[in-house]
Amino acid sequence: MAATKDRTERHNRVNMADAAYDQLEELIVTCALQPGRFLSIQDLQTATGGGRTPVHQAVSRLAADTLILIRPRHGLQIAPIDLARERVLLPLRRDIERFVVRLATERAGPSHRNQLLHISRALRVRPGQMGIAAFNVLDRRIDHVLASAAGEPFLEHTLRPLHTIFRRIGWIYHNWVRAGEGLGRTVACHLDIIDAVVAGRVKEAVAASDRLIAFSDSMFGVIEREIDPALLDCNLALQAAD
Repeated sequence: MAATKDRTERHNRVNMADAAYDQLEELIVTCALQPGRFLSIQDLQTATGGGRTPVHQAVSRLAADTLILIRPRHGLQIAPIDLARERVLLPLRRDIERFVVRLATERAGPSHRNQLLHISRALRVRPGQMGIAAFNVLDRRIDHVLASAAGEPFLEHTLRPLHTIFRRIGWIYHNWVRAGEGLGRTVACHLDIIDAVVAGRVKEAVAASDRLIAFSDSMFGVIEREIDPALLDCNLALQAAD
């Protein structure tokens, strides 16, 4: 009984840490935690409603992902958006995505295909009306199913922080820069990937993945030209005020 209780408590602690990570990741993606903002563990506990230990564990993971920066004597900082750095990372994401999509297409079983078809139906129901928040929920599910189908856990752990970095770029693009554009192009790219994976067409799946990365790349120039740099690092606004 004692061993069972210990296992249950460990499982609950892991679940709470995962939940805190998911919450903080979402707050970073949506810029509810402003890029560049300095915070304490207590601030993040307040933001998530979580306990100190799970939030601390989540922060350690996010720091390893370079999404939170640990600043000695200054506390924690939400990573500012460095467009030059993130553009350099995009080819890395492209190459890993190609590998994942290729493996997923070759290895997907009936359960993976059924899950992807379910997501596909959800994307097709209201493509012109879906907001970025609802889309991101489905986008995370696509990433998870493709990684699961690929059958290599290392890939999901490697890609997740990259997905978060570029999901934040997409959120800024669709909310602050091209709010009236809609999600038609990004939805179409994801549907092309899903359709090709489900049909077992490797070359088409990889080509669709490359089109999605190309669309992500096109966002950078638009953001550079049209957005206030202080939205990418809130400290720039404070410096200007001084």
